[in-house]
Formats: sequence, C-alpha cells, structure tokens
Amino acid sequence: MELLDRARAGDSDAFAALVDPHRAELQVHCYRMLGSLQDAEDALQETLLAAWVGLAGFEGRSSVRTWLYRIATHRCLNALRSASRRPVLAEAGAPPAEPTGTGEVVWLQPYPDLMLDGLADQAPGPEARYEMHEAISLAFVTALQLLPPNQRAVLLLRDVLGYRARESAELLGLSEDAVTSALKRARAALEGGRTLDDAPRRPDGSEERELLDRFVAAFTSEDVDALIALFTDDVWVRMPPLPFEYHGREAARRFLTAVGAHRAGLARMVPVRVNRQPAWGEYVRDPATGGLRLVGVLVAVVSGDRIRELIHFDTSVAPSLSLPRTLDA
Repeated sequence: MELLDRARAGDSDAFAALVDPHRAELQVHCYRMLGSLQDAEDALQETLLAAWVGLAGFEGRSSVRTWLYRIATHRCLNALRSASRRPVLAEAGAPPAEPTGTGEVVWLQPYPDLMLDGLADQAPGPEARYEMHEAISLAFVTALQLLPPNQRAVLLLRDVLGYRARESAELLGLSEDAVTSALKRARAALEGGRTLDDAPRRPDGSEERELLDRFVAAFTSEDVDALIALFTDDVWVRMPPLPFEYHGREAARRFLTAVGAHRAGLARMVPVRVNRQPAWGEYVRDPATGGLRLVGVLVAVVSGDRIRELIHFDTSVAPSLSLPRTLDA
C-alpha cells in the first residue's frame, strides 16, 4: 500500500515499481490482441499513460496486474473497433506464381524471442488451456486475428491468462453469460480453423537442428527439390503484408521456382528466434557495394521431422529483431 500511496502522490519511481513487473506480459497480451508488434507497443504506452492518469481512481479491489490488464484489453478493443484502424495493404502487384488463395491477416508481424524472456515465470491462472509457448505461436496469433474483438479478448483472458468467468466478466464489463457465450463461439472457431495441433518446438533437439541445417543449405543454394522434400504435404507459404498464399507442395514448388528465377541468390541467412520458432534474416550480395543487404525475414514452422509453414516478412520487422540492414561481405 505504501508504494501505491506514493505513486498516487505523484512519485514516478513508485509508479514504475508498480507497473514494470507487468510490462512485458502486457505487451504480449496487446500483441495477441492486435497481431502487430508496432500496434502492441503503441497500445502498451497508451495503457501505462492511462494507468498513471487514472491511478487515483484505482480502489484496490483487484490486483494491480488485473487492473492493468483491464486497461490494456479495453485499449486494444478500442483500437480494433476504431474506424481509423484498418490494415494497410501492401501494393501487391502480380504474384510471383499463381497462388492458391489470399490471406486475411496481412498486418501480422513476428514477436522477437528476446522480448519473451522472463514470461515463463508468469504462471497462468487455473482456467488456462494453452501453455505460454503455444499461445505465442504465429499460427495461434493468426487464428486470433480472425475472431471478433470481444471473442478474442474473452478467449485470451479465459484460456491463455486463466481468469475465471466472473473475473473476466468484471474485467470486460460484461455479464458472465455473455463471457461464456463468447468463449464457446471463440473456441469453436479456433477448432474449426487452421490446425493448431503442433506447438512451437524448442531449439534443443539434434533432429530439429539437422532439419534446419538442411533447410538453410537447400534455401541458400536454391535447390527447390531438396526444399520440397523437407516440407509436409500440406505446407503453407505466406508473405505478409502481401496477401498471396500457397498451400501444398506443388504450389510451394511453383512459388519457389518463380522466386528463384527473379532473385539474386542468398549469400547468408542469419538465425534469429521469433514466436518461439526458428527464423533467419535473408541477405543478398549488393552488386554496387559488394556488401550484403537484408531482403527479408523468413520463419519456419516445424511439425515433426518436416516444415509445415514458411512465412516471409519484409524488412520493416528487422529493427525489432536486431538485424542490421547491411552486413560486411
């Protein structure tokens, strides 16, 4: 209470001591809600500002953590419902090869593993159904983006954070019946969508390391046949913010063949980790300087002894992954 009283009196250090232990998990929550690291950072700053301004109104009937989650969730809901928040579609132009479809979540961004450190210490409540490493996967975050805002919030509060129905209802300002109904619809939508069966694998197995080494060797040498052999039959290839998607080995082969014919060969793939999944910065040699230039970030989703999904992001996500735009040769 002394820390809270000092913060209410305008002590910014006391306020920081109250909120800093929850900052990382609040940003992840905003990321799950919004699907974009940039939007999540904005929502977190709005949350902390609103908490500072509204601290006098905090009556202590819930924990500071729950109070902050209430503010953050409503900030995200406001953003999702705002007419000004619309995904900015990239200038797609012609696809490199005939796609099998177009994706709806073109604003998706990866979340750096370095920003997830310490979150394992935040144990979810007794109602949680998803483990931390599963609930941060790109497949899970993508599936969330297809839910209506209230269903998204309810599912995160109940099944990821583990709040009880009554607590979630109070947090959202809804009735328990409304929360129960929204949760039922959200669960049904996730179960009926793209598979979420495989949680992200941890980078500690020799078999996975061997698979990823073979993938990098095939990708840098543009050996399409070797790449296809590493994919599952139902592999997905996606490239947000472009909407084009390729589903299945033959579609992936068309895409990789077409891209390889119009792109300078990769000179280096620099490993990083995002969403508890393996990723690489893709660098090509710049003929003008002789150095290496970043052209994208590639994420692989591993399922068993095969790769189930490839997601190519543009270079706008590089700063959050500490990937330099250029490298010396």
